[in-house]
Amino acid sequence: MTGLRWGILATGGIAGAFASDLRTAGLDLVAVGSRSQESADAFAARFDIAHAHPSYEALVADPDIDIIYVSTPHPMHHENARLALEAGKHVLVEKAFTLNRAQAEDLQRLAAERGLLAMEAMWTRYLPHMARIREIIAAGMLGEVRAVSADHTQLLSSDPEHRLNALELGGGALLDLGIYPISFVWDILGAPTGIQAVARLVETGADAEVATVMTHASGAVSTTLSSSRAAGPNVASIIGTQARIDIDTVWYTPTTFRVVLPDGTVVEEYASDVDGRGMQFQALAAERLVGDGTVEGDILPVAESVAIMGTLDEIRAQIGVRYPGEGQSNG
Repeated sequence: MTGLRWGILATGGIAGAFASDLRTAGLDLVAVGSRSQESADAFAARFDIAHAHPSYEALVADPDIDIIYVSTPHPMHHENARLALEAGKHVLVEKAFTLNRAQAEDLQRLAAERGLLAMEAMWTRYLPHMARIREIIAAGMLGEVRAVSADHTQLLSSDPEHRLNALELGGGALLDLGIYPISFVWDILGAPTGIQAVARLVETGADAEVATVMTHASGAVSTTLSSSRAAGPNVASIIGTQARIDIDTVWYTPTTFRVVLPDGTVVEEYASDVDGRGMQFQALAAERLVGDGTVEGDILPVAESVAIMGTLDEIRAQIGVRYPGEGQSNG
């Protein structure tokens, strides 16, 4: 462990979950920044954090931190991560990495220029059950992987002013929920070679349901479904010629899975034993990368996060979702 000193930018629900998991893992959380001193103080008191800053600018200027977790909603990721990188801090940026590929490329370029880590906080990738799944596939237990399917479906607010339904806040199921199955498909099958997407848009123009069918270089196919207006099973399957993996609900959190032969025989059962939500594993990975001097992810390289944003851009183009201000300079 490199002993990086962590700062958290923003104090919402996901920031609290991350702070709790950092404490569980014994990592060094030393600062938090909010848009008000009151919010920063309350968060700092809750998690026993030494430095509470009343602005993001003050947070990134803190000489006692090495890396900043950017936990604002995704429309602010580019601006907030850029602020931290320009101040010489490594960044772990909540998913989706940015609003679009152009913004992601800008962060990738800036991090490379400064020799800093810019890593997407797609925490699912770093969970123990996902690590075991990659081992199983690499060992050939599934044979040739022919198909992957996953859903992320929740019954969330239908209020037109809620961030999920407001285009000016990057609203829609795709970037908030769909990023999980899309990134999962990328992890297992690599970049799509063909993308077909359909969606149901709501009165604000945001996507409430999005379904994709994608082809991949191996010839495998993938399907994903995301919804912010209806709760589904939230399961995933990886189907190979010799066996399949069924990941139980909720597949993107610490959970159970089975390796099942074509005749129904279960040859492996896996049960996660994780303290907290499991967000500490991505933090540990970030510390390892900085400690190694790599500053380029292996489980999820920043170049892959950039390319995934390109996939999301293409899906949005097909379903007719565009955020205000897109097309202007993102640098």
